[in-house]
Amino acid sequence: MCHAQGGDLAGFAAFEPRYFFDKPSYQQNPKQGLSPSAVISPEFRYAWGEGSDRITVIPFYRYDADDENRTHWDLREANWQHFSGPWTWLVGVGKVFWGVAESRHLVDIVNQTDLVEDIDQEEKLGQPMIHVEHWSESGSLGLFLLPGFRERTFPANDARLRGPLPIANHNTVYESGAGDKRVDAALRWRTSIDNWDIGLSGFYGTGREPRLVPKVSESGNLALSQHYDVISQVGADIQYTEGAWLWKLEVIGRAGQGDDFGAMVGGAEYTLYGVRGSNTDVGLLAEYLYDARDKTAPPTSLDDDIFLGLRLTLNDLDDSNILAGAIVDPDDGETVALIEAQRRLGERWTLELELRMLMNIGEQGRLSGIQKDSYATLR
Repeated sequence: MCHAQGGDLAGFAAFEPRYFFDKPSYQQNPKQGLSPSAVISPEFRYAWGEGSDRITVIPFYRYDADDENRTHWDLREANWQHFSGPWTWLVGVGKVFWGVAESRHLVDIVNQTDLVEDIDQEEKLGQPMIHVEHWSESGSLGLFLLPGFRERTFPANDARLRGPLPIANHNTVYESGAGDKRVDAALRWRTSIDNWDIGLSGFYGTGREPRLVPKVSESGNLALSQHYDVISQVGADIQYTEGAWLWKLEVIGRAGQGDDFGAMVGGAEYTLYGVRGSNTDVGLLAEYLYDARDKTAPPTSLDDDIFLGLRLTLNDLDDSNILAGAIVDPDDGETVALIEAQRRLGERWTLELELRMLMNIGEQGRLSGIQKDSYATLR
C-alpha cells in the first residue's frame, strides 16, 4: 500500500430544495410543495510517518426548514488509522460498506441507517469502532469491535415521509441490559479468486433495524416505540465478472428477531460499451429480492420483489451519468421508482437530480403511510 503524507482539506456544501408532488396524507404534515434544505460536510485528513499513520475527520450538518429531525449533525468519521506491513488499525468513528447488489445491501450491517437523509437507506451514521484487518495473498480478515449503539433516525412527527403513527423519540427499548452501551462484534473475510470477488461476514450484537411496537404514551396518544433486539447474522456477498457481465449475490441468515430467517438479493448487470460508436455506456440491471422474515421481525416491503434498472454513463469531461430503476412487487404492483442523475459544472460545482416515486401503493401495504410522499430533489 502507498499512502500520501501531509494534510488535506476538502468536503462539500450543498443547497437541496425538495419538491413533494402530492398533498400530504396527514394534516400535521407540511403543505404540498417546496421544502428547502442545506448541508455542509468538510473533510480533513492528515498523514505522517511516511504515510503509516493518518487522521480523518468528517463532520456532517444538515438544516431542513420543515423537518426538525432532519436538521441534525453527525460525525461521519473521526479516526486514527495505522498501517504496518500486512496490518491495518482503525480507532475512532468510522464508516464501512459491505455488499455488491444495486437494489438492497443485506450484508451491510455495521453502520446505522440515517433514514432522514433518504428513503433508499444508503446514507449511514458514523459508528464508534476498533477495526483490525490483516492482509495476505489469500485475502483480508477484519475484526470489528463496536462500542456504543446509534439509534436509527426517523422523520419528525409533523414532517413528510412519516408513517401513520408517530415514532416516540424517548421510549427506546433494548433487549441488552447494557442498552446503547453494549459492545458489538463483527468479522469479515474477503478475497478475489480469478473472476470472483467473495466476502463472508458475521455479526453479533444489537440489530440496526428496530421493531416498531405500538404503545400508549402518558398523554394517552398512540405512538410507536423502538425495540432493538440482540441478533446474530451471517452473510455472504459474491460478484462474478465475465466480459460485459456482472453477476451479483447477497445472502444472509439472521437469528434473534422472531423465528430465524434468511434473505437474499441476486441478479446481473450487462453493459453495452460505446453504444453506436459513441463514448456512452449503457448498463442493464435486473435483481430479485426475497426476505423470509415473519411478522415479529422489523418490517420490510422487500419480501418478494423484482428490481429493473438502467445505468447511462456518458464518459464525458463532466462525468455525466444517470441511474433509473424501479422495485416492483409482482403480487400487487406496488412500485418504488428512482432516478439519480448528476453532472459536473466546472471544477467545483456539481448538479444532481434525484426522483423518488411511490406508485400503486395499497391501503394495507407496508408503504401506505408514505404513499403520497413522492418527491424530487435538486442538489
